[in-house]
Amino acid sequence: MGSDSTGRAARIPPEERLNVFALVIYIPGALGKFLDDLRRKLVPGCNPHAHVSLLPPRPLAVEWPVAADQVRTVLDEWAPFEIELAGIEIFPVTNVIYIGIGGGAADLRKVHQAMNTGPLDFQEPFAYHPHITLAQEIPHENVAATNDLAHRLWREYTGPRRFAADHAAFVQNSLGNCWIDLAECSLGGLSSIHHSPR
Repeated sequence: MGSDSTGRAARIPPEERLNVFALVIYIPGALGKFLDDLRRKLVPGCNPHAHVSLLPPRPLAVEWPVAADQVRTVLDEWAPFEIELAGIEIFPVTNVIYIGIGGGAADLRKVHQAMNTGPLDFQEPFAYHPHITLAQEIPHENVAATNDLAHRLWREYTGPRRFAADHAAFVQNSLGNCWIDLAECSLGGLSSIHHSPR
């Protein structure tokens, strides 16, 4: 999932915004920077913003502020928790290379189950599996080499492998696969939802 944190999102005209929304937890600090750099090495030219999806991409049948209200309601009841990154794996059907989630995976599944209802309900094509995407849509002949490089760079990384899941961002996709942050909400009702400019 690429993202634009430069303020460009506010300038994306409505006709370029797609009816595709997701709920993500961005990975902060040194770990997030490492994962962004790793993804750029694996998939040159991509514009990553490292995250774990609470709700994978989906269309909405309601206006996004209605769905964002549900996000706030559910997350207000959920205490912050820690997420620990595990090893690198590959989804067998899609050849997506990802980092699995160790600690915090059960919490992510519970939040996903609580959130995937009402205006946010969607029959996802795959069972929810918390992860951090590193590379996708790789030509089949490059999967093994990309996977080897990901394993080597992850093994060499000596920084933190844990982070606090205390905020989530409700995001919308646009033409060019640029994701727009629409609203941010804290877990546990630490603060109210903040809407980004339209």
